[in-house]
Amino acid sequence: MKIVVTGSLGHISKPLATELVKNGHDVTVISSKAERQNDIEAIGAKAAIGVMKDTDFLTETFRGADIVYCMEATDANAFFDPNLDVIAAVTQIGRNYKQAIHDSGVKRIVHLSSIGAHLSEGNGLLRFHHNVENILRELPEDVSIKFMRPVGFYYTLLSVIPMIKMQGAIIANYGGDEKDPWVSTLDIADVIAEEMERPFRGREIRYIASDEVSPNEIAGILGEAIGKPDLEWRVISDKQWLDDLIATGMNPQTAEGYVEMHAARDVNLYEDYYRHRPELGQRKLKDYVKEFAAVYNQTSAS
Repeated sequence: MKIVVTGSLGHISKPLATELVKNGHDVTVISSKAERQNDIEAIGAKAAIGVMKDTDFLTETFRGADIVYCMEATDANAFFDPNLDVIAAVTQIGRNYKQAIHDSGVKRIVHLSSIGAHLSEGNGLLRFHHNVENILRELPEDVSIKFMRPVGFYYTLLSVIPMIKMQGAIIANYGGDEKDPWVSTLDIADVIAEEMERPFRGREIRYIASDEVSPNEIAGILGEAIGKPDLEWRVISDKQWLDDLIATGMNPQTAEGYVEMHAARDVNLYEDYYRHRPELGQRKLKDYVKEFAAVYNQTSAS
């Protein structure tokens, strides 16, 4: 099959494209960076260099594809851009996808959404996933869409490394012993590749998770891996965490969305996940911590 993969060579798109090529598919990877072309071609895929803002580029790249994998991405420093409305910017990418899918005539879509996409409010930054899902649902009924809803990514735990180095603890506006679902991006790639081989029927949703662990368990597992067995996960108020994030330079609007997203954990963030609880993937947090520890040991405290 001819398959278009968005997301360049990111945490999900690279292993996904690699697996699809290995399975004999004709894969095109979209990237905004021309310097990625050689790396894309090195895994056996074709490179299409362009940006998500260019609907004409997307349309031409999608044209003739059997399946398109769509994901929304922002620049690495988007959260710290004082002039960027992250939710609005990502929602617009969803509109661009919708137009390109319609104009190109592609009929099978796999869309990377997220846990929390079932909520129209109270989910903070995850609201853009709700927005984009609804935009894509406006496509004609003969366009089949598989909405993939992964949970929290293991690699986002890397963001607590400076906090551990400087404050000796993991600090957030949630914590405790209640288990949360987490996922390896490699398990996400495996599930998406699997879904591409299955029949497409209308609009479907699949949650993806690898493990279920509590914040206190995470602190214990990470602490053991980095030689800090007494590492604690401390809970602070929403207001205090918001102030701390803004102090780091995060866009205040984005910081509010980030805090609200995590606060939703104690309300209804996982309600739909538990109604459609998936079989857990093979890669557990205890497997991932080797990567975490390697990055931790290479990172300075400054």
